[in-house]
Amino acid sequence: MTPLLRRPLPRRTVLRGLGASLALPMLEAMLPRSAFAAPSQFKPLARSGVKPQPRVLFCYVPNGVNVLQWMPKDAGANYTLSPTLEALREHKSRFSVLTGLGHPNSKGGHSGADTWLTGADLKAVPGKDYTNTISADQVIAEAIGRQTRFPSLELSDQSGTGGAGHSHTLAFDRNGTPLPAENSPRRLFERLFVPDDAASREATLRRYAEKRSILDDVAAEAKALEKRLGRADQQKVAEYLASVRETELRVRRQEEWLDVPKPKVDGALLQLSSQPGNGHDRPMWVDVMNEIAYLAFATDATRVITFEWSREAGGYGGGGENHHELSHHGGDAGMLDKLAKIDRFHLERLGRLLTFLQATEEGGRTMLDHTMVVFGSGMNSGERGDHSPKNLPLLVAGGSAWGLKHGQHLAHDAKTPPPLANFLLTLIQKMGVETAKFQDAKGTLTGLV
Repeated sequence: MTPLLRRPLPRRTVLRGLGASLALPMLEAMLPRSAFAAPSQFKPLARSGVKPQPRVLFCYVPNGVNVLQWMPKDAGANYTLSPTLEALREHKSRFSVLTGLGHPNSKGGHSGADTWLTGADLKAVPGKDYTNTISADQVIAEAIGRQTRFPSLELSDQSGTGGAGHSHTLAFDRNGTPLPAENSPRRLFERLFVPDDAASREATLRRYAEKRSILDDVAAEAKALEKRLGRADQQKVAEYLASVRETELRVRRQEEWLDVPKPKVDGALLQLSSQPGNGHDRPMWVDVMNEIAYLAFATDATRVITFEWSREAGGYGGGGENHHELSHHGGDAGMLDKLAKIDRFHLERLGRLLTFLQATEEGGRTMLDHTMVVFGSGMNSGERGDHSPKNLPLLVAGGSAWGLKHGQHLAHDAKTPPPLANFLLTLIQKMGVETAKFQDAKGTLTGLV
């Protein structure tokens, strides 16, 4: 007998009985097999074909990890991979494990994604429940973003920005305003690689013109209002106007690239229908988003990407397990074991991406040599399920062409560690940004370069 998934039911199938018939609702069995996500058949490119440039991809997982199986027991260049990190054994010489680092200003909890790349104290401003600052990726994008069609890309399993403290994005602009993320592989692929037809181009131009007009009106009204306000309110308006100006710059950049042809990429083997909220689709969705990020780098569509694999207090394992629930393990051995399986699932997906980057030649080296891939969480769930912003799980791979040293465990004293901002400042500088400051950084991270 042929399984239902191989021979779809006709959409006009009805149930008959007592002389009446009732049309069935749309069932999964009525969908063609191609509508279901399946393991990817996508293969890495032999070469990228673009000039080598520094790039950075920030990959975030929520809820912390099982630190008992994540953290290596020894340090240095001859360290032993932990049970969880064994998933990356083939890439051991291409990544470094960083432990002990955290954000001194962060309060922990489920705001880890909000502060992972900003290091901000979200309650630092009296009278405000939430105030964020610029994220490391946007410091980079501000400096080099004009060189590519997209200054940066923001990816997540939830679209938009989410709510304060439960962000759907890792990226925050100069004023701490969250930048919306994309969660649809198909929309992301079309945005990057599908040429606009004449009608779409005209519609885009009209949309840009309308946005400029609205921004002009808003700026004019804000300026007029500013003269009647006290000093504190004037500062708020000034911050608001800075956001308006940043939006204006983005619109201008988009217009500049409108007549530049998009790179030609065949998406036939990409699982663009994968759904982030479907437990069955979860592995395929992570893979296809990583594949599109890889293609964005390979075509130099952007050099800065943030990818929140799941928002805080959410997420799935490879079999649809409830990641958040397991993070509140309270030290339970069974839950810790399941959490470790999720951690290994995540690293297997990361390893696949690293393999793609390593397999692609670029300027006599590999794409991985030119690409810095950061993977971690803004929370340490500890031995009892704590939600601490200290001793965060973190690793960085690639970027050897820009001087990053790998094959080591850089262990820092969790009681007196340098701030995580030292690491972020190191990456900012390696991306070509000339600055000696970021958040509470005291300098670059010793031992990584």
